[in-house]
Amino acid sequence: HYTAPFMAALMNSVIGNEDKISQYIQYCRKHGISVLPPNVNTSRTGFSVELVDGRPAIRFGLSAVKTVGRPCVEAIALSRAAQGPFRDLFDFCERMSAPRTGASGKPEGGSAVNKRAVWPVGMASCPWHMIGHLQRNKIRRALESFDLIESIDSLETAVGINRVISEGGPHRFPVYIEVNMSREAAKSGVAPEEAERLLEGMMTDCPLLSVEGLMTVALDTEDECVLREIFGGLRELREKLRRATGLLLPELSMGMSGDFMTAIEEGSTIVRVGSAIFGPRNYG
Repeated sequence: HYTAPFMAALMNSVIGNEDKISQYIQYCRKHGISVLPPNVNTSRTGFSVELVDGRPAIRFGLSAVKTVGRPCVEAIALSRAAQGPFRDLFDFCERMSAPRTGASGKPEGGSAVNKRAVWPVGMASCPWHMIGHLQRNKIRRALESFDLIESIDSLETAVGINRVISEGGPHRFPVYIEVNMSREAAKSGVAPEEAERLLEGMMTDCPLLSVEGLMTVALDTEDECVLREIFGGLRELREKLRRATGLLLPELSMGMSGDFMTAIEEGSTIVRVGSAIFGPRNYG
């Protein structure tokens, strides 16, 4: 008489075991019990039962979605409780881009969730790029969450990525080398004069990495001459590396919301314009 609640409880007991959950979902479908996809507005932490056209159905739990950890689930639940359901994808991105909040109520820094992990099921996605310094102890998680890493700035990090990739099925993973063209001490990135050595080292020691281009973050300035020197300098560096290595290096990732037009004029193929689309981030 209570098959749906029983099956929901059974699936909650094996969260983390994808094979078991798949078997139970097939059982539910054979017996006429709908298993609804995860939903950021209605899914709970685990599998739950809700009525659809008067019949009990099982809603997929957020914690059962691969790569979604407890902090992510808690952040979604807290946001729904405080501000109500998410209105649309833009509202979700804005609210989940806010810094994580700790028990004290103070921001802890960092985005609240991995947005890829809770991208709406069935909605066409896009390649997900990682930008920002990659700590070596976060390599495995980065490879699970992103299709491309734009911020390789040391041979040690590249070798670490290559090693983790080699543990699974052999495949080449695309990366960009981050170059600190503005030479700011607070920024990540290899110095321009060291880029060729890094690239050659990666070609020798990292056979599972495919270097597709270069990335830089320009100086925060409105001086167009300075911006053109930085962006044009990265383009010229790419030409030098092409001649030295024979690689195509088709991509130049440079330019953000405040300077992307100048970057495009200087040869950028990828711009990062999140603030122009979603508005400035609220850091509390």
